[in-house]
Amino acid sequence: MSIPLALVSVVAGVVLVVTFAGRLVRGAVGTSSAMGVSAFLISVIFIGFDPENLAVGVAGSVEQVPGIALGSVVGAAMVALALAFGVTALLAPMRFASAPTPVLAVPVAAVALFGVVSLDGRLSRLDGAVLLLGYALAVAFLIWLSRRGVDVASATEPDEPEVESARRAVGMLVVALIAIVVGSELAVEGSKTVIVWLGVADTFYGMAILALLVSIEELARELPAARRGHPEITFGNVVGSTLAFFLFNGGLIALARPVELSASTTTFYLPVAFVTVVVISGLMLRKAVPRWAGAVLVGLYLLFVIGGYLVDRAAALGAVG
Repeated sequence: MSIPLALVSVVAGVVLVVTFAGRLVRGAVGTSSAMGVSAFLISVIFIGFDPENLAVGVAGSVEQVPGIALGSVVGAAMVALALAFGVTALLAPMRFASAPTPVLAVPVAAVALFGVVSLDGRLSRLDGAVLLLGYALAVAFLIWLSRRGVDVASATEPDEPEVESARRAVGMLVVALIAIVVGSELAVEGSKTVIVWLGVADTFYGMAILALLVSIEELARELPAARRGHPEITFGNVVGSTLAFFLFNGGLIALARPVELSASTTTFYLPVAFVTVVVISGLMLRKAVPRWAGAVLVGLYLLFVIGGYLVDRAAALGAVG
């Protein structure tokens, strides 16, 4: 792809993502009302799921490029957890009426489970099966809690009315998700041409650069919801992304082909991701994510990217020496 065509692809992709971001929020809220299910749970199950990351991760696993495979898990999760959620808090501080501890424990447990099966430096097919089982149990647990009224709820009034028609709401949700996925794919394909000249380690490339490109829509999913008075959808995307990336995507990637974890993944990238999810759950216990908290989360993302580059660079120099 030529540079001019790549730039057109990037611009077209970003326009699609931005255009349909608001419709995604309206569709999620309307669907939750029509189905009698909380907007938080709809966000966890449907909006947090990220098929393009799964496709990139499986391809990286099959092609034996572990940096890309794991970047689609850990790096992409950090975009949703730290960067998108942090920027959202900076621009639209969030307050919650309820943030139950059992719900907040689920994303922490998900990252911990991924860390445990990664202790031997390898994700085997058995590990993949364990992660998929963990995903099923986590979603079932959240549904069980929701049915008993244990749920995340906003403390603010929404800025717009909910969509009344169930068919229209579901249709809007599906169309918006598809448009955002297509837009992000266009942006990714164009961006890969623009940055191909960069000479960096595959682990850093997968964790920082490709993960950011593939997950460009995370901010478009989270920020509009918070600004429209639905921070429960924003946090639902954080929880859903954590479960989808670390458990569902990670499980399928390992089942497709076992993945070897680099030393930087187990000693740096994963620990930073775990600290990030613990910090977010701690903030949610306060039922508020103010601007200063957003700055902390963005700082963690910068630590993840800059620190990761330095760690991988040091490892590369050590190998040469």
